[in-house]
Amino acid sequence: MEILQSVLMQRALLAAVLVGITAPAIGIYLVQRRQALMGDGIGHIAMTGVGLGFLLNTSPVWMATLVSVVGAVGMELIRSYGRMRGDVALAMLFYGGMAGGVLLINISSTGSTANLSSYLFGSLATVSSSEVTSICVLAAFVVLVTLGLRRQLFAVSQDEEFARVTGLPVRVLNLLIAVTAAITVTVAMRVVGLLLVSALMVIPVAAAQQLTKSFATTFALAVLIGTAATLSGTIVSYYQDVPPGATIVLLAIGVFIALTALAAPLARRRARAAEAAEAGCGLRVPATRQPADAVRT
Repeated sequence: MEILQSVLMQRALLAAVLVGITAPAIGIYLVQRRQALMGDGIGHIAMTGVGLGFLLNTSPVWMATLVSVVGAVGMELIRSYGRMRGDVALAMLFYGGMAGGVLLINISSTGSTANLSSYLFGSLATVSSSEVTSICVLAAFVVLVTLGLRRQLFAVSQDEEFARVTGLPVRVLNLLIAVTAAITVTVAMRVVGLLLVSALMVIPVAAAQQLTKSFATTFALAVLIGTAATLSGTIVSYYQDVPPGATIVLLAIGVFIALTALAAPLARRRARAAEAAEAGCGLRVPATRQPADAVRT
């Protein structure tokens, strides 16, 4: 295939696959915890890391990872200990991170509007080999955490109090989820962009939930949907010259709509089958025998 003959697109497709796997893998825990917009907040904070990377002439990916992890830990601490003003503190953290990133990129000698746009909305054409290496390392960490600790992370995402009673280190696991989400944001920012990364964490999971009931099945289907969306979006952006991040998110939304439409008749069919089974059990109940004197005329 023509697309595989380009070294640039080989790197882009590899990055797309890694993002398609990692984003839903951590996103399923965020959805379970009702923190679907956490990735969006971390994306705002990561902008400061990108700006610092340009200002200090270091890797924007690694600097964004560092700043995102610090910001995610701060978000988790605010969530755990914050009271009435916690939402205000989070809002200042989010918008302060975005404003700081824009300012640092503009005052740096290597930053530009084009660089800012590529990190906000994704740009597969600018992914370097060193960034692909960084994405591979970070993605490996995310996969190891989300699969290796899936039982513990599911327990703490489902019911913190129950997890605490069973002896799990709830605070450590909560911080680990936040850190893993922050790393996932930096993994995905070169593909879908910081402003759209939260969508790829949430939409494949929501789409998978339309057809599945168990956690394991939802996890597997969400990763499959995420990978299919990122690969398809990357290929479409190559041939049609459209933004990859927006294309990937719109394809994921299309899958969600299709599965939602498919889930409704399936649910009705299951309901009718259950009703028929109950009715059949009722018909098989033996009739009571009448007393002998009742049948005499």
